Amino acid sequence: MLSSWGLLALSCAWLYAPVLAKLVHDWANDENYSHGFLIAPLAAWFGWQQRDRLAATPVRPSVLGLAIICGALALVIVGRLGAELFLTRMSLLVMLAGAIVFLHGWRHLRVLTFPLLFLLLMVPLPTIIFNQVAFPLQLFASRVGAAGIQACAVPVLREGNVIVLADTTLEVAEACSGIRSLVSLLTLGILYGYFTDPRPWMRTLIALSTVPIAIAANAARVTGTGVLAHYYGAQAANGFFHTFSGWLVFVVAFLLLFVVSRVLARIAPPPPRLFTPDAAGVQP
Repeated sequence: MLSSWGLLALSCAWLYAPVLAKLVHDWANDENYSHGFLIAPLAAWFGWQQRDRLAATPVRPSVLGLAIICGALALVIVGRLGAELFLTRMSLLVMLAGAIVFLHGWRHLRVLTFPLLFLLLMVPLPTIIFNQVAFPLQLFASRVGAAGIQACAVPVLREGNVIVLADTTLEVAEACSGIRSLVSLLTLGILYGYFTDPRPWMRTLIALSTVPIAIAANAARVTGTGVLAHYYGAQAANGFFHTFSGWLVFVVAFLLLFVVSRVLARIAPPPPRLFTPDAAGVQP
């Protein structure tokens, strides 16, 4: 079995070397996905946590795994012919799932469901989908930010994603849409739910709660930046202050996630038993 996995690893390394190289390049150069460097090691650790369950699970290889592998090969071929990075990257995850089914069986795939799904976080979204998400977030942040600035008795005019103040103009650019903090907070929410609650539905609820928290936190950041820019000038919206406010708002957002998870735990307490990640199951 080890020789089979070794042969598969060598084959995947040859087939997916360009895909992995471009993926690492995007992690290193796109701040929206810099967390990708952490995803694969964490997924491997989650899989290692299930080693006892895997050892106790009967090995029942399925020929359907070969069909899944063929599907992964078709994805990578179509992706390369169409210069579609997303398909080639997703084919790697499909290949891993097919290999598990082909060599060990469906039960092993079920045990490793969470680590495999967690790997999805390392794959950048296609540009067309990313823009469809980022642009509405820009408009929402600018709209709520302008309303918050006005509520602070600061005269403001909004034109799309541009906020016009008396002495300066602020543009809620793509980098300020909040999608970066949204992806990072979602990753932390999944991890937090995994370690704090054994129930799949509660983990899902904790992860989903990161979406409104991240959006609201980013809108509050835009509001604060606008108010500071009004009183202290445009330098309050640039350089160190802009970067520091991003980190500060992210910390506040994580604290809000902690509060929300505690409230949910009080509303629906977890079962009265000792919980450890090893006994947590595999569902996200």
